[in-house]
Amino acid sequence: MNELRTLHRDELADSFALSEFAFQYELKEEDRNEQIGRTDENQVWGYFADGKLAAKLQLIPLHIWVNGRRFAMGGIGGVATWPEYRRGGMVARLLGQSLKTMRDRGQTVSLLSPFKFEFYRKYGWEAFVDQLHYEIPVDKLPKFEAAEGSTVRRAAKDGKLLNAIYAEYAKQFNGMIDRDEAWWTTNTLRKKGTAAIYANPQGEPRGYVYYHVSNRVATLHELVFLDEEARRGLWKFIADHDSMIAKVEVKAPVDDQLPFLTQDPRFKQERVPYFSARIVDVEAFLKQYAFAVDAEAEPIQLQVTDKHADWNQGTYRLEFTASGEPAAVTKLGEGEVQEDGMLSCTIQTLAALLMGYQRAGFMARIGRLQGSQEQVNRLEAAIPQRTPYLTDFF
Repeated sequence: MNELRTLHRDELADSFALSEFAFQYELKEEDRNEQIGRTDENQVWGYFADGKLAAKLQLIPLHIWVNGRRFAMGGIGGVATWPEYRRGGMVARLLGQSLKTMRDRGQTVSLLSPFKFEFYRKYGWEAFVDQLHYEIPVDKLPKFEAAEGSTVRRAAKDGKLLNAIYAEYAKQFNGMIDRDEAWWTTNTLRKKGTAAIYANPQGEPRGYVYYHVSNRVATLHELVFLDEEARRGLWKFIADHDSMIAKVEVKAPVDDQLPFLTQDPRFKQERVPYFSARIVDVEAFLKQYAFAVDAEAEPIQLQVTDKHADWNQGTYRLEFTASGEPAAVTKLGEGEVQEDGMLSCTIQTLAALLMGYQRAGFMARIGRLQGSQEQVNRLEAAIPQRTPYLTDFF
C-alpha cells in the first residue's frame, strides 16, 4: 500500500537518514538531534511504500522580496528518494502535492536549489538567479580609501543588529529572503565567522561584512552595503587583512561592478546559475506584482500554460493602475478571450520574466513567448528591471 502524507515526529529520524544518504554527509548525533528538534514534521511530506519512507521533501515557509514587495514563498528542500524506489514517479507526486499545499497556504511563489535544472523544469520551476563568484588575490584587492570619520568595527553575531542593514539591502533585489530572527540564528549565522559593521561619518550603520579567515583565505559569507561609501569602507577593511591572507573569495549579484573598480580586473570571475523559481498561483502573484507602467499603458492579455497546476491554466487580462503598483488582474472566461493581440507562454517562462531573469524580447526571439512584436514590447516595458539575487541557501 502506497501513501503520501506529512511525517509523524517519530519518523523524522528516518527522514534525516535518507538525507544523509542522498546528499552524502554525516551528522554527529547531537547535531542530528538538534535538527530533528527544530524541524516541524507538518512541513515534511513523505511518500511511503508498504509502510516504509521511500521519498520525501520539506516545505519551508518564508517570504521574499520581488520589486520591493514582500511575497509569501514556499521553499522546497531535502528532496530525496532511496535508490531502490527511484524513477517511480514518487518525487513528481510529492511536488504536485507541494504545489497544492503552498497554494492553500497563500504562498504564491516557490524557490528551490536544483540538483539538475532540467529535472525541475519539467514541473514548472525555472532558473531565476545567477551569482558572480570572485577569487581575488591579495595584490589585486581594490585599493579604496575610507571616508574620513567613518568606522568599521567588529560586532556580535546578532541577527537583530545586522538585519537593520540587510533588510534595506535585500529589498533592492528580486528573490532575497526577508529574514526573521529564527532564520538568522538557525541558517545565516550558523556559519563560522566574524561580523564587522561599517558606520558612515555621521555614525549611521550602512554596511557589514560577515567573513571567515582560514588557511590564508578570507571567505566573505556576506558583503552588504547600502551606498558606494560603505562599499569602499568595507573593502578597505578587508584589504587591511593583507598580512594574513593570500586571497579573498566572495559572491556578488550579476550586475556587480567591482572588477571595473579595481586597478587590475584580471582575477577569477565565474557566473554560476544558483536557484530556480516557480509561480505557484498566477492570479494571486500577479495581483501582488508591482509593474513599471502607469494607467495610460495599454492592457495586456496573457495566456499561461501549466501542466502541473491546472488552476494556473488560462488567460489573464492586466489593466495597469500606477507605476510601481499592481495591475487589476482578471482571469478571463472562454467567451471573454480575444485571440487577436494575445501573448502566450508557459509557467516557466512567466517566472523567468517576472523575476527579472530574462527579458520579454529575448524570450520571444527564442520561441518561448508568443505574440506580436507590439505586445512583446508592451510586456517588456511593464516589467521592472530589477536584478535577481539570493545569498541564502536551503
